[in-house]
Amino acid sequence: MNDQEVRRGAGIYSKPVLGFYDLLVVKFSNSLAWRCPSQLMLDQYNRCIGTRHLDVGPGTGWYLANADLPESAEITLMDLNENSVEHAASRLAHTHVSTRGVTANVLEPIPEALGQFDSIAANYVFHCVPGSWSDKGVAFKHLGERLAADGVLFGSTILGSGVSHNLIGRGFMALYNRLGIFHNREDDTAGLEAALRRSFDQVKVDVIGTVAVFSARNPLRNGGAGGLD
Repeated sequence: MNDQEVRRGAGIYSKPVLGFYDLLVVKFSNSLAWRCPSQLMLDQYNRCIGTRHLDVGPGTGWYLANADLPESAEITLMDLNENSVEHAASRLAHTHVSTRGVTANVLEPIPEALGQFDSIAANYVFHCVPGSWSDKGVAFKHLGERLAADGVLFGSTILGSGVSHNLIGRGFMALYNRLGIFHNREDDTAGLEAALRRSFDQVKVDVIGTVAVFSARNPLRNGGAGGLD
């Protein structure tokens, strides 16, 4: 995997871009281009988020800021781009939760010092990660290692294969893949599910519009089953 390619995709999120991200993505693209309203992903946050939570690729922090967070929540924000971590942290600064930021690559082992998490979100992350599902799937192993035995990994990703994109979606897909922001032309549901099942015992994938909304439980470690719910 080309590290420069990974970092180039993350590097697009400058402070000016983050300033209009919510309008472009959360308000416009999700509903009109990808046909998966942001409320559906917010609902998943509300169902799944635990007290000790790791948010991979938090973007602007919109979902966290609008979610029903546990009263004593401890939120860890992780991204290759420090701008995203700082922006999301500032958005949560006046809430009741405690936050910390980590600059790290999800394709590499996540520091053990971070401990175990009750929940991990990877929302709109994997369509930005270069490579096939075999390449991207390494991240699920790393995330599973940091997930508590009874925890849940959840997220969503825009698919490029096996779904029907409308005119707006096709335009965004072509532009974002050409610019190296997206790497998802070959991403399909079957590949995502297979990649998740290599690292988790329980996997659920639903396709809404052109977005795969997923959750996974019981992380498999060293070839064995994880804890049971």
